Amino acid sequence: MSNIRNVGEMVEPNHDEYNRQRFVSILRKKVLMDFAGDMKTIYQKKVEPNFEKKHGRKPKDGREVRKAMLHEPVFEGWSSLRYNAQLMTWWSVQPAIERDLSDLIQAAKDARAANPAGGSLELNPDVDVPREITELDVHLMPGCFHTEYTDDDVAQGAVYHYGTTVFSGGLPHRRITKGGVASSIANYLKLAHPEFKPKRILDMGCTAGANTTPYKEVYPEAEVHGIDVGAPLLRFGHARAEAEGAALHFRQANATDTGYPDNHFDFITSSFFFHEVSVPDTKKIFKECLRILKPGGLMLHMELPPSALTDPYYNFYLDWDAFYNNEPHYEKFRGLDFPEALAECGFEKDKQLMVRIPNFASTPPDEFKAVATGGDTMRRDHGNGAVWFTFGSWK
Repeated sequence: MSNIRNVGEMVEPNHDEYNRQRFVSILRKKVLMDFAGDMKTIYQKKVEPNFEKKHGRKPKDGREVRKAMLHEPVFEGWSSLRYNAQLMTWWSVQPAIERDLSDLIQAAKDARAANPAGGSLELNPDVDVPREITELDVHLMPGCFHTEYTDDDVAQGAVYHYGTTVFSGGLPHRRITKGGVASSIANYLKLAHPEFKPKRILDMGCTAGANTTPYKEVYPEAEVHGIDVGAPLLRFGHARAEAEGAALHFRQANATDTGYPDNHFDFITSSFFFHEVSVPDTKKIFKECLRILKPGGLMLHMELPPSALTDPYYNFYLDWDAFYNNEPHYEKFRGLDFPEALAECGFEKDKQLMVRIPNFASTPPDEFKAVATGGDTMRRDHGNGAVWFTFGSWK
């Protein structure tokens, strides 16, 4: 058992900080579930009928829904609450992190020096950090993913890690800090493709590694790598992984140019990554995946579903982030024809796949297995957030 302190468990909020965090979690749940349901009801009963009466048809896409909803009091109220709840998520964890930052930095240094699990951390100060990262606080997170305030900084990793605990605290299926996406994908693959035993795995845009660790848990013999442009995220992720006994290999790199050799990985994945990337860079990343993926290997990314597969109202709801959450590429990415984009970048159409995977932690084991093995379709309505949309291709 390692005596390295776990940076993922070190920050202890005081009484007031803890209650503020709980309040924010409850507020987010109220906004994203209860208030959002009320807004949809008003849309269905009032806004959509008025639009149809005026235009002789229903809205054709999310943009038309947004234009119709923009000055509705229910949307203005919902949007304002959602925006402020997002800001409050990060603000609620910052005081405790700032108070404990020197200890967090020292714990990360200790982890690098001892490296008990056998992972690695490779930083590159010359990495090309995209403009959408340097110019915007993505997710409204102060300092975004890359900002460093002091030497060997881990502050942004801590803000992301502890903030996403608050972020998902009121939504039982979205355990971001527990790797809900990766756990679902890895366990799905193990059941759906038992013959697939990847020896080397890459998680792109791995942030602080929460959705990297589960691949090591499900495929313990695999060499698991994670890349990101944010050094504070990677220092934090490496320190946490070492304390938890997970040998993960973190590298600071842009996914458009990873620096790995050709045909290097058996499996390449990501979670909530591409909607933060421009469409031109998305295609560069697809081509990079093709280059570094072994023949017979699999690329499978979790993302928000493309707009072609969802109704206009849900597109309006999802694309809120493009306008108000500092994620300007969100809408354009979802507007892509995924099969055509993959084919343009070299992936054969007959080897492509799009799979909806139920959330592993909140789905009964027999149902999860039935879906993974193709025995039947999903037996209940999981709701939009309890199923992970994935797309990719075999090579």
